[in-house]
Order: sequence, then structure tokens, then C-alpha cells
Amino acid sequence: MDDDENLPHNANDPLVLLVKQDLDPLSVDELDQRIAALKTEISRCEAKRNFAVSHRASADNLFKR
Repeated sequence: MDDDENLPHNANDPLVLLVKQDLDPLSVDELDQRIAALKTEISRCEAKRNFAVSHRASADNLFKR
């Protein structure tokens, strides 16, 4: 499976740009900071997804016949 397969198709998408960045020039400390920032972003995305799922379930329940 190609890693690019799961990326958005827009070349200017921030995720595409992030994944294509060269990590070679980064120090261990910079890599640790990057990992921490990405973990924080993952948590933020998961919280938003969980809210959306819950909100959708509530709306489905409200309009259920």
C-alpha cells in the first residue's frame, strides 16, 4: 500500500505538506517537539470526531420516527 494513498488529493493541503517535509535536518529535540505537537493534534481531532458522532446520534434519535 502506498503511503500517499491516504493523503488528501490537494497538493497544498497542510497534511500533505506536513507529511512530505524532510525530517533529516531535525534534531532529536525538534523531533520530540514535533511528536508532542502531532499527538496534541491527534487528541484534538479525536475529540472533534467524538463530538460529531455524538451530535449525529442525538440528531438521529431526535428525528427517529
